[in-house]
Amino acid sequence: MSIAREIVSFAMKAGSSDIHLEEESPIAVRVNSDIKISPQNLRSEDMDQLLLELIGADKLNEFNKTGDLDTSIGLEGLSRLRINAYVANEKRCLTLRLLPNDLPNWKDLGLPDAFINLAKLHRGLVLCTGPTGSGKSTTLAAFINCMLETQCRHVLTIEDPIEFIFNHTKNSIIHQREVKRDTDSFSTALRAALREDPDVIYIGEMRDLETIQLAITAAETGHLVLGTLHTSSAAKTVERIVDVFPADQQEQARLQVSTSLAGIMSQTLCKNTKGKRSLAYEIMVNNGIKEESAYYESLHELPLIANLVARKKLYEMNNIISDTAEYGCYLFNNDAIPLLKDFFNSIDSDIIGTDDLSKSNNPVDEERLNVVNNNIRGHSIEKIGSELRQHMTSMKNIK
Repeated sequence: MSIAREIVSFAMKAGSSDIHLEEESPIAVRVNSDIKISPQNLRSEDMDQLLLELIGADKLNEFNKTGDLDTSIGLEGLSRLRINAYVANEKRCLTLRLLPNDLPNWKDLGLPDAFINLAKLHRGLVLCTGPTGSGKSTTLAAFINCMLETQCRHVLTIEDPIEFIFNHTKNSIIHQREVKRDTDSFSTALRAALREDPDVIYIGEMRDLETIQLAITAAETGHLVLGTLHTSSAAKTVERIVDVFPADQQEQARLQVSTSLAGIMSQTLCKNTKGKRSLAYEIMVNNGIKEESAYYESLHELPLIANLVARKKLYEMNNIISDTAEYGCYLFNNDAIPLLKDFFNSIDSDIIGTDDLSKSNNPVDEERLNVVNNNIRGHSIEKIGSELRQHMTSMKNIK
């Protein structure tokens, strides 16, 4: 048996998730979050043979030049491995992540229905976040596997390295690209992806500004984009994305994220009472504004806006639009005001009012305004609406 197969077999029998190897040092494995150290040392000549078996001669030459290497392979009959080779204290080291040959099933992992239901979406940004080793890649592999079996999609993955191997199904096709093997970088592959007719794009890790920008753009242009981030909670994920952008672009980034983000699952693996690891998660799903919320907002805001017009205080319009109508505020401030600026400057303040009380008292005929408001309330549409609301027993009474 080869050295690689012998070490991996030993780790699998111990129930390990990771193997840590360093020449002239004991072999270590991670079992249920804890490091276990073997009394057996790995000799330098064994490391030579191990590197050759795992990464091959060409990549070994690359590793000898750079001191770093990421790749993945499959050991037939044992396991797939995600491999990271590096140099520490002038010694060659390897970290091997054991990956199952069989694709994970979302039910076996205990993933929530609310998260898996996002697989039915045709556009938007879906993120899985958490610390290193929390099972993010496994979760999204189960998500993609479910999609391939139940949807008719073209899935394109961009990974560094490829961890789980997918196959075409009777319903869907999938193409997996590995950074540095099939493409130069995440950003290069993402730019090309928009011309490759994908329905779904999976990004192994959203590492930098350019990748995040392209991911959001892809989600905005009608693709379902999946990705991972290293954040500790769903709420902090949004902050993390926005903080990557320069300060003068963060307001625009917030708007883009708010319109493209479909859901976030933040997860970690915790020890249970049996000493094994269980999935702990929180999920945030973008449900949009509920219809009844929008309805109540309109009842509150429309009379205020009408009164602004009557009282000649249009300059206060953007303050009246509530915080919940964030997009309206944004569009009003950034698009409408610049377009109308010259127009408003040409109109006499007696028509639209002014915020300078020393120049104008903005007089208004209260009696006439009350008549107008009563006419609005007495309109046939409002009367029908009042009658209909009496039959909407599931809605709260309007006081």
